[in-house]
Amino acid sequence: MTTLLYAPVALPPAVKAPPPKTPTKVDSLGSRVNRGVGAATVLVGLAACGGGEDASTSAAPKTASLLTPGPSAHPSVADAGRFLTQATLGFNRADLNALRKSTYAAWLENQFLTPRSQSHYDWLIENGYGDNKYINTQSGLDNTIWRKLISSNDPLRQRMVLALSEIFVVSILGINAQWRQFSAANYLDILESNAFGNYRTLLQQITLSPAMGYYLTYRGNAKSNPANGSQPDENYARELMQLFSIGLVKLQNNGNPTLGLDGNPIETYQQSDVSGLARVFTGWDIDTSGLTSPRPPDYQKRPMISVATKYETGSKKFLDTTIAAGTSAIESLNTALDSIFYHPNVPPFISKQLIQRLVTSNPTPGYVARVAAVFSNNGAGVRGDLKAVLQAILLDAEARDASLATAPTYGKVREPMVRFLNWAKAYNATSPSGAWNIGDLSNPATRLGQSPMRSGSVFNFFRPGYVPPGTALAAKNMTGPELQIINESSVAGYINYMTTIVTGRGAGDLTPDYKSLLSIAKNPPGLLAEINQVLAGSQVSEKTLSTIEKLINSMASTTETQLLNRIYAALTLVLASPEFIVQK
Repeated sequence: MTTLLYAPVALPPAVKAPPPKTPTKVDSLGSRVNRGVGAATVLVGLAACGGGEDASTSAAPKTASLLTPGPSAHPSVADAGRFLTQATLGFNRADLNALRKSTYAAWLENQFLTPRSQSHYDWLIENGYGDNKYINTQSGLDNTIWRKLISSNDPLRQRMVLALSEIFVVSILGINAQWRQFSAANYLDILESNAFGNYRTLLQQITLSPAMGYYLTYRGNAKSNPANGSQPDENYARELMQLFSIGLVKLQNNGNPTLGLDGNPIETYQQSDVSGLARVFTGWDIDTSGLTSPRPPDYQKRPMISVATKYETGSKKFLDTTIAAGTSAIESLNTALDSIFYHPNVPPFISKQLIQRLVTSNPTPGYVARVAAVFSNNGAGVRGDLKAVLQAILLDAEARDASLATAPTYGKVREPMVRFLNWAKAYNATSPSGAWNIGDLSNPATRLGQSPMRSGSVFNFFRPGYVPPGTALAAKNMTGPELQIINESSVAGYINYMTTIVTGRGAGDLTPDYKSLLSIAKNPPGLLAEINQVLAGSQVSEKTLSTIEKLINSMASTTETQLLNRIYAALTLVLASPEFIVQK
């Protein structure tokens, strides 16, 4: 095992919020078996052919402990590649070499100190998308998202933003408002500003964001009306608990469900809790004060405000918390979010999902418990410190010990859009026009079947507890979340699309730089070794590389065009290989 230097970084001040008297209820999307796409067996079958073992033949990785302080150690090429694969959305040769001369802890510290680049909202304004002709369109959103994910110099933050966007889901498809692209852009800016901050602050800001208000339909939510029998909209109250904080069933600190006397998981909340909490989210609406029609997009970045005539002033009961009648809207909101924040389910529920997004789909209970403990207390008495949680995830021995990654139960399927970003980052893809005109890549038959901020529902592109039916994973009741969006059509669509991308024909004005590969294209072993290290994090086996090498050797190599064809073929085959698709 590589010995690492674990150096804690400066931590945010404590969240000053008193815990409720009796926090209740917990979560368990991870315990659910969501029966979806039967054709997800495609990639499971591929994984068994490409140098990985059958998941049914090996036990889960042994329990590993959090890395303890030790001497400074410079990682090997393979170890550095694994770390950057987990911590970023892709890296180039310079990134890899720089990490090899440093340590993981120093790299993390540098990333935490890196200033944010231009916000999504400001980029849209600067590039003219605030013109009234765009008022009822989505124009500009895809452009700024791809711009940030590909070109920004804070890869850890962008990795975290993408992960958070798949937990606290908002989709442009569900924002039914003018200037929807600015609403979604501001939401991403909120995730970015809180990526290394505190979960409680993040919870407050997403709750009051116009994007969430539109998406989960509580913008303009009115109190009950006895005259017509109407009740407050319960959408946000339900999803706040189910998806963003505590989940469906009570959890132990290691993420496993707590069972009742009947042997079944104990539910975290009842319908009465949903109804009671929904009363808190009455009266909140968009702030358009001082704006005349046609309104500029400014209001889409203003936090929602309370409208007194729509707010329920009566008492509110939920999760063993009671808010007295007459409590103001903002006090009720703060009390509700505090109650949720201190619920014992939040640390394991959020920690496990972040581990799944970054490292492995099936973390051991010990791994989840160690990270959840840091969520509960960062060592300085602070709960919800996402910076400390991120450190704990990436520096845990279960993430860093390469020997654990050899187990077939370890790892995760790379999401299609992450595979695309891995390629773009590896070869310094740029937009010569500055427009980043890549577009919506959601079509599974012709593109990636996935595009940021375009989930089909609040449940994300895939569920964290999805178990692909009829597979070796299902036989062990193990999850494969990303397999929920994989089928015969999407497998072919991905390969076909990446073929056009690699050759520079399929992503607007996105242009890769292959100069580093041209100089070694006459040498297939050297070419493949370079691609394996930089694109695949050294995860493609010698057996697979040898198979690809035979094909590359059969290709002519006299002209630059012929050398480029070799590069295109090598990149496409690595991108299609099971050992690249299944991140270890």
